[in-house]
Amino acid sequence: MIPDIKELSIELHDVEEAVADAIKYANKLGVSASECAISRSSGINVGTRLGEVETVEFNQDGALGITVFRGQQKGSASTTDLTAKAIRAAVEKANDIARFTSADPYAGLAPAELMATEIPDLDLCHPADQSAEFALEQALACEQHALQLDPRIVNSDGAGYSSHVGYRVYGNSHGFVAGYLQSRHSLSCALIAKSGDAMQRDYSYTVARNRDDLWSPEYVAKDAVDATISRLDSKKIATAKVPIIFRADVANSLFGHLVAGISGGSLYRKSSFLVDHLGKQVLPEWLTITERPHLAGALASSPFDHEGLATHNREIVADGILQTYLLTSYSARKLNMQPTGHAGGIHTWEVNTQVDDLAALCKQMGTGLLVTELMGQGVNIVNGDYSRGAAGFWIENGEIQYPVEEITIAGNLKDMLQNIVAIAGDVDMRHGVRTGSVLLEEMRIAGV
Repeated sequence: MIPDIKELSIELHDVEEAVADAIKYANKLGVSASECAISRSSGINVGTRLGEVETVEFNQDGALGITVFRGQQKGSASTTDLTAKAIRAAVEKANDIARFTSADPYAGLAPAELMATEIPDLDLCHPADQSAEFALEQALACEQHALQLDPRIVNSDGAGYSSHVGYRVYGNSHGFVAGYLQSRHSLSCALIAKSGDAMQRDYSYTVARNRDDLWSPEYVAKDAVDATISRLDSKKIATAKVPIIFRADVANSLFGHLVAGISGGSLYRKSSFLVDHLGKQVLPEWLTITERPHLAGALASSPFDHEGLATHNREIVADGILQTYLLTSYSARKLNMQPTGHAGGIHTWEVNTQVDDLAALCKQMGTGLLVTELMGQGVNIVNGDYSRGAAGFWIENGEIQYPVEEITIAGNLKDMLQNIVAIAGDVDMRHGVRTGSVLLEEMRIAGV
């Protein structure tokens, strides 16, 4: 049961016409501007545990959102019913709401001259088998293989497989209407290992636009087993101040805090540790971050943002200097700046690397902590204070000595970002921020 790409393309065209009709109807009601978006996704999620089927869910989700402006007054409504009658009712409701809202001098559409004029094919849609039989085959094979690899694996938290395909369409009264197809597939496995009376849990997963790019069930199983077994016999360590490596699969969170810090909403509210840092050094001089929204098949690629603005390659940070904020049209007007095409988020960041791999990064560090898991939400974007639970491995002479747990790492994001010493080439491709493992000069560890 594979969704037909031709049928999806026809449906996408029909939805684009429905969006255009909604905007035309809004104009007939006398609004000064309007915008409309429809997103739709269909697919399957399955879960297994210890060889038994736990969940089989077929999803078909779709929603339309309409926003109209009467001068600077704004009204919004939504509907999951995508019939012409329901869409018109949503437009009327949004118009009624706009009549009673307070005027906001910063409200309105993004500038017409910045709308995307070309919609490149970014190879984002690869439909795959969405039958329950195939999905369960993948999850069961992954978990079964994992349970056979090592006798210390004594239990499973389950395996899961998902496959979804859909589209996003956006239009506004500037005359812009466009959409694109997209897909997403994933496979995961979580395991429990035991040594003596102590148990540890870890997992592995793979995600891609194209199912052919997923790791095999056997690879995910082995990766999950290796991760779980490596955590057995974890120790506590003494409180200290030492160098720290964020392994690639958690390092993206470090740059995720940078995203939050330079996003328009935080900036115009003066609630970011990076207020007034445009054009200033936020990272080491050797470090550059480039946004590449048109990378074919990438998970965060997009031909336009959620306001219809064209997306472009751009340097976010060049030689450590912050080159741009991340602004929607609203936050841009608040800051008296131009929007940057980031309504809806970032579009594939690439972080430059210095060192070949994680092993080389550990050698460079010598003695310190390798962080492989972060817990808790102790990050204050307002002042940059950072304190999170962590687990990982203690490193001496560039080699892993033993796993560690029940520790807290702490610092300040501004210092952490500027004190990055090196980044390895073990880039994790499963995130919108593509980065390798990151070595920080020093952080505080609260242990025993």
